[in-house]
Formats: sequence, C-alpha cells, structure tokens
Amino acid sequence: MLFKNKLSRLNRCSAILISLLLCSFYVSAGSAAGSQQRGLHIFYYSWYGNLKVDGQWAHWDHQVLPYGDQPIVGRKGYPGGDDIGANFYPKLGTYSANDEALMDTHLAMMKQAGVSVIILSWWGDSDFGSSSVPVFMDKAAKIGLKVNFHIEPIYHSAAEFLQVVKQLDQRFGQHPALYHYQGKPLYYVYDSYKMPISEWQKVLLPKGELTVRGKTYDANFIGLWVDKGEESFFLNSGMDGFYSYFAVDGFVYGSTTKNWPYLAKWAKQHNKLFIPSVGPGYADDRIRPWNKKNFRARESGKYYDTMFKKAIAVAPTFIGVTSFNEWHEGTQIEPAIEKQVGDYKYLDYSPLAADYYLKRTHYWSERFQQSLNIRSVKD
Repeated sequence: MLFKNKLSRLNRCSAILISLLLCSFYVSAGSAAGSQQRGLHIFYYSWYGNLKVDGQWAHWDHQVLPYGDQPIVGRKGYPGGDDIGANFYPKLGTYSANDEALMDTHLAMMKQAGVSVIILSWWGDSDFGSSSVPVFMDKAAKIGLKVNFHIEPIYHSAAEFLQVVKQLDQRFGQHPALYHYQGKPLYYVYDSYKMPISEWQKVLLPKGELTVRGKTYDANFIGLWVDKGEESFFLNSGMDGFYSYFAVDGFVYGSTTKNWPYLAKWAKQHNKLFIPSVGPGYADDRIRPWNKKNFRARESGKYYDTMFKKAIAVAPTFIGVTSFNEWHEGTQIEPAIEKQVGDYKYLDYSPLAADYYLKRTHYWSERFQQSLNIRSVKD
C-alpha cells in the first residue's frame, strides 16, 4: 500500500509536471507567434545626409518654416554641422543615413530598445531618403527586425496612391524584412484625412474602380485620426484602422490621451485597428518658432512614462513610438548630448544618461509584451 501510494503520488506529480511543461510550451509558442503579430513599432527617418558621405547636407541644414502668410522674422535657416535645425544634438553627430556603419548602430539601438517593427518614412523612390532603404532592410532582416512604411503625403488622388502602393510592392513586397500583419503588409498613411472619402473608396473598397483588395499588393492601411468626429471617414473610406502619430498630448483630438479609451472602444466595435502613438516630449521651435505652445518638456522621462501607461491601458495590438530620430521635432529617443553653438545651448536629457530613452523604451516594451501575453492567455 505504501509503495502504491508513493507510485500514485509520483504519477500525479509527473502528470502535473507534464501539464506545466505543456502549458509553458503553449504560452511560449503563443508569445512567439504573438510577437510576430504584435509589439512596439517606431517611426524612423532616413532623410539625413552629410558632406563626407553624400557630398551635401540633407535635413541637418533645415530652413525655418513659415506660418501661413506671416513673413519669417530673423534667422532663415541652419547650415548643418554644429548648427542644425533641431533643439537637441545627436550623440552620433550629423550622420548620413547612407552610412552602413550608422545603419548597424541604429538597428542595434532599436533592437536594444525592444522594438519589433521599424516604420520607414517613404517620400517616393526618387527621394534622397529612399536610397538607403534596400541596404537598411537587408541589415534589419539579418538581426530579426521587421520594416514597414509610413506613406507620406506624396499622393493627391486614388490613382496616385495606387501607384505608391504598387511601387512599394514591386520594390520590397518579397523582402524578408517586410512586416506582415494577418498575411498582408501594414502601411501607415500620413495626412490621409486630406483626400476625400470618395477617392479612398476607389482604391480601398473591394468594388472600387482602382481597388487594391484581393490583389498581390493589398495591405492593411492605417490612416491618421486627427479631429473629433472622423468616425464616418474611417467607417466609409475602407481604411483598416487608424493611428495618432503626434507626440504632443492635446495637440489634436487623436493625440489627446484622454480620448484613447473612446477611440479604442470604437475601433473594436467596428473591427478596426487603433494604434496609439507615444513620444518622450516635443520641441521644434528652432524650425517653427511660432509653435511654442506645443512644446512638451520631457520631465526627466515622466512624460514618456505617462503616455506609455495610457497607451497600454487601452489594450492595443500595437503601440507606435514617435520617434527614433525625428530630430527637427525633438521626439527622438536616439541618444543626445550637451552642446552649445554660439549663444544657443541645445537641450539634452540631463540629469538622465544619453541612452536613457533607449533603455526606457525597452522597459515599456517588456511591460507591453507582458500585457499582450496575459491577454493572449485570457483569449
């Protein structure tokens, strides 16, 4: 009897152990599968160039931007080098996006930050920033990162938008780094609200005269929700979802975090993706001196933490980070340093370390993934 009791207990323990191992396997498998579908996306800009690599400055030599019809008073722009069109100065200096060593460094930083998908700004095949994309994607694929595209406002009609989509498909549709969600690429579409619903219906509805649906170049199209009352646009345009992009909480309806619970609920009710965008702060008055009201201090990382908390709270499939390196608007998480040129002292992250926002993004990436895993188990 004693032997039988021991054997019975042993069998029960074995059964429990096997169950735990199986549970662990399925949770891990689910997490691995989910990590390919869900996670942290980050906006990335490859429009930077310098004299050494490119023979010219690109974007570091930014102009001061006008506001409506108001004339620019005072300084007109920045030459590049030490004096750039940004409120912060990069630790890596005024780099070129075409520098392969720079690509390796940036990709390693994004991997370190826990990013799943890199969203490349796309201004068309002839734009300066497009030249680095093939090599960048090759390198991303080698370290296990995915890439998709942020289609900038280079389209004015359904026909023009269709050509952009076809171009992306022809160039990168078969690339191993191209990110797919539910079997199709996922594209963010900036300024989508500026094109009429009737034009979007031509290209995004299944029966539209220029439809992408069911074609080899079909994709998930994520439009930009800006103002209050855009439900009709996203319900009728054929968009698959929407994102908020702007790192300024309160700038527009879509980027105002108190509206995210409603947007998330509405998206779920109508089978749309809602991708809230978070950022570490905002500072662009070197290039937009009239835009001081939208300045958002980083508050030693507290601003970033608050946006992340509010994004995770609405249980999204993805969170977008604005941005890795949009230096002109001061939303970058890339390391910055203390620097002064003439009478101008650049902002920096002190008292935090130069790489603080990379590490903090990794922290929030892990918290987000934990929330996704818990939701996956519940589902």
